[in-house]
Amino acid sequence: MGFTRLFRCSPVPWAWRSAHMKPAQIWAQPPPRWKHSYKAVIFDMGGVLIPSPSSVAAAWEVQNRIPSGMIIKALVTGGEKGPWKRFMRGEMAVQEFLQEFGTQCSEMIKSPVPVDSFFSLLTSGQVAKQFSVMTEAINRIRAEGLKTAVLSNNFYLPNGESFLPLDRKQFDVVVESCLEGICKPDPRIYKMCLQRLQVEPSESIFLDDLGHNLKAAAQLGIHTIKVNDAENALKELETFLGFPLRNIIPNTCPVRKTMEIPRDSLQKYLKNLLGSQAAGPLEVLQFSHGQSNPTYSIRLANHHLVLRKKPPGKLLPSAHAIEREFRIIKALSDAGVPVPKVLDLCEDSSIIGTPFYLMEYCPGQIYKDVSLPGMEPSQRKAIYSAMNQVLCQLHSVDIKAAGLEDYGKHGDYIQRQVQTWTKQYRATETGTIRAMERLIEWLPQHLPEAQKTTVVHGDFRLDNLIFDPEKAEVLAILDWELSTLGDPLSDVAYSCLAHYLPSDFPIIKGLSDLDVTQLGIPTAEEYFKTYCCQMEIPAAENWNFYMAFSFFRVAAILQGVYKRSLKGQSSSAMAEQSGKLVEFTSNLAWDFAIKEGFRIFKGMPNTRQSTRSYSQWAHRRPLLVPSGTRAQATFSKAASKGVLIISPEALSEPVRDLHHRLERFIEAHVYPIEQELRNHQMSEAKWTPPPQMEELKEKAKSEGLWNLFLPAETDPERKYGAGLTNLEYAHLCELMGRSIYAPEIFNCSAPDTGNMELLVRYGTEGQKSRWLLPLLEGRIRSCFAMTEPQVASSDATNIESSIEEKNGVYIINGHKWWISGILDPRCQLCVFMGKTDPNAPRHQQQSILLVPMDTPGIRVLRPLSVYGLEDPPGGHGEVLFENVQVPKDHMVLGPGRGFEIAQGRLGPGRIHHCMRLIGYTERTLALMKERVKSRVAFGKPLVEQGTILADIAKSRADIDQARLLVLKAAHLMDVAGNKAAALDIAMIKMVAPSMALRVIDRAIQAFGAAGLNNDSPLAQFFSWARALRLADGPDEVHRTMVAKMELKR
Repeated sequence: MGFTRLFRCSPVPWAWRSAHMKPAQIWAQPPPRWKHSYKAVIFDMGGVLIPSPSSVAAAWEVQNRIPSGMIIKALVTGGEKGPWKRFMRGEMAVQEFLQEFGTQCSEMIKSPVPVDSFFSLLTSGQVAKQFSVMTEAINRIRAEGLKTAVLSNNFYLPNGESFLPLDRKQFDVVVESCLEGICKPDPRIYKMCLQRLQVEPSESIFLDDLGHNLKAAAQLGIHTIKVNDAENALKELETFLGFPLRNIIPNTCPVRKTMEIPRDSLQKYLKNLLGSQAAGPLEVLQFSHGQSNPTYSIRLANHHLVLRKKPPGKLLPSAHAIEREFRIIKALSDAGVPVPKVLDLCEDSSIIGTPFYLMEYCPGQIYKDVSLPGMEPSQRKAIYSAMNQVLCQLHSVDIKAAGLEDYGKHGDYIQRQVQTWTKQYRATETGTIRAMERLIEWLPQHLPEAQKTTVVHGDFRLDNLIFDPEKAEVLAILDWELSTLGDPLSDVAYSCLAHYLPSDFPIIKGLSDLDVTQLGIPTAEEYFKTYCCQMEIPAAENWNFYMAFSFFRVAAILQGVYKRSLKGQSSSAMAEQSGKLVEFTSNLAWDFAIKEGFRIFKGMPNTRQSTRSYSQWAHRRPLLVPSGTRAQATFSKAASKGVLIISPEALSEPVRDLHHRLERFIEAHVYPIEQELRNHQMSEAKWTPPPQMEELKEKAKSEGLWNLFLPAETDPERKYGAGLTNLEYAHLCELMGRSIYAPEIFNCSAPDTGNMELLVRYGTEGQKSRWLLPLLEGRIRSCFAMTEPQVASSDATNIESSIEEKNGVYIINGHKWWISGILDPRCQLCVFMGKTDPNAPRHQQQSILLVPMDTPGIRVLRPLSVYGLEDPPGGHGEVLFENVQVPKDHMVLGPGRGFEIAQGRLGPGRIHHCMRLIGYTERTLALMKERVKSRVAFGKPLVEQGTILADIAKSRADIDQARLLVLKAAHLMDVAGNKAAALDIAMIKMVAPSMALRVIDRAIQAFGAAGLNNDSPLAQFFSWARALRLADGPDEVHRTMVAKMELKR
């Protein structure tokens, strides 16, 4: 893409200027620089920085048929005692001045004069705008270390503020006559300005458009410049200062060392190309924003050219094809599309090291800031309308008449582009990015069915257009590196990238955090609709697909830029930053993919089955398998993977086999020892891990029933786990939930699962080696320290524990409680959440540290019990961290990333507890049915009691309803991502614990007193289900979230 910036002019506010920079006004070479003695430049305002009252009056007089020169004559009438001078000294209010001035004018021409309208025009935002060349000059003066000031005869506005339509930040000193009670040419006001600048008269230069003001300044020893027009005044000022003030070739810089080109051979080539007129010194500058094909400003004699070349070094196949750029620009120029005029293509690499082509420099206006600051809403609308129109003009080119039929393949453009950018991404890949992996699999499965073929630009954006400085008209479209024949809607979507990027995005400033309607900028949807109307085509429904594809391509390009920067091949100084942006843009692409998936889902009939992989979230077919009966229902082994699977029998064959083996293991080995394990938890040895558990762990590991929890999205290469989807794991997790002890036996228990996922997602290689591998092997346990007794820790931003950097280490101080697993003698790692910067934005105050449990200063105060159950050997501890010192390399990701990590840590673990709760209740209902069949009360078996039958029926319905919601949430997490599944996650966390409590309570009632003791798992199930109404987030939080999201639908 380049994200290249050719022919850049300064991003000045919209001011249709009467004159703009011409090539003839460009420096042939920089003026000589010498050490100047000046320290400050002082500017008058009217006539120097903004239009003068006399120029405004002249135009107003013509419009209102007032005798020429009348206004200026009236302004000077009366001298120091006249209304104008008294107004500028602040001695008169606006209405008083206008009344007296109006009378004065009317008497002069013996006719009423509407001076109110003159004053309104003089102070209007349309007229009172700072000249862009002066803004640029001021910036350069300040960059050289000189001070700047405004010294203005000024007046008050009706609102009581002075009339100063300037950016005060540009000036060290502002002196206004209405505030000081003194007007120029009174020497006192000049001296006042000099004193505030802390410079001597001889060290300053004063610019004014009135001779008597300049004369007074000169008498004090100030150097003066008479301003008749800004250009000539700046030329004179440049001779005083000895450095250029006008950025004639905007956004250029000296050629970077790695991008130097041989000048002697280039100059010889140019002389042969341009003829005898190409004599004189050669000036070469580099455009500073090019990130793809290096681009240079070339000046030789009266010729100003732009040279665009391939970057040095080994390049990816077909990338940086400047030959194609030359061809397309030439062909489109002949077809009437506004493009720069190309001169020559040189494919001889011996000239400057790589092929290149030349085109004429095109002066004009380029808007780098898509929000178009300084413009009126109507002007912004006109710019975006012109952008849309020129895109339609490009897409309307007759490719046959233009000789471009073979410029690209016809049809299947998007498919080829996905393949191309996937290949480019793989060739430059520096690490695994989950969103890119998803997109690479998803995009080919959701290609547009019908694609029109036109010339496509491939990088069509506002800042790749040169506009006429006088009006909203595109003079040239730039940067044709990615052009080809293809689907025109890809250009439309690409031109809307900025609508979805934030305004502080480092490469392309965006609009997503701005009110585009208020700015007058069309929304992306409005822009697309306008395009379709102009092209007379129906609006495509799959807009989100095109946006997903566009951001995917951006991410792939940024990855290439980043890889080249590591080798020193990229032509942009910002290229190294692109590595941080690949994941950001790929996540945006995935967000659009999610939206497209939901659009397809909502539009689907409910009778057709899918054949797509259900690791993809968006499907063209229904997502629900007919339920039939519950677990006993049989499904075809060919059942589609692209569905919401509600029965284990519909799982893929490998996962179904895993489910059966897990079920057999639990029934054969776990259930039989549960009573021994419960007894152990009540014994004196309860804080020692039971040996039976350790034996079963080894057996589970040997049978491949180990680390089943890590999802494919976190571990796409299956380096650490089974690579199951959330939906697949939900069925297995339910099985493990049927026993309190089973999750640990298969190394799938909290908090280790969340901590392992945290390390997989965010840990460094060193952190993974020290902590992740032992956890995955089951050799150690861990805990997560977030909850605090003094604050409502359901809101993670409330935590108060501190993390302070001191003497090269982090010092932890804090009071935590309900830290599950911290009492386990095998617990060697505490994942600690604390605040590193209380003054940072609310969600950037927290950080995550990996704290070895043997670090001095960690003191467990006591174990905490749940309804009298202490849950040994892991337990739940109340802990003090007192001056605990942790090495800096134990920080995860970096300071301020704690909230982000905590959210990511929840990941699929968000609903693991809910999955297990379904297992609790299935086991509970099975125990209840067995119990009521064998117990007799009041002369008949309990199973014949009406209330028992009702309870069984209610429990079955409750369980199946909750299971469906759990499975739906898991499926949406797979196919749409955790963010899109937020509503379903909140609902199941709200529903599952309460449902479990009801089901378990009914079973306890059926068991009678036996349900309260240690002879069955019911008491443990009940206490855990009740705890999870808090531990997994309070019900109130989930209900509030669900309600708010529902109200937004």
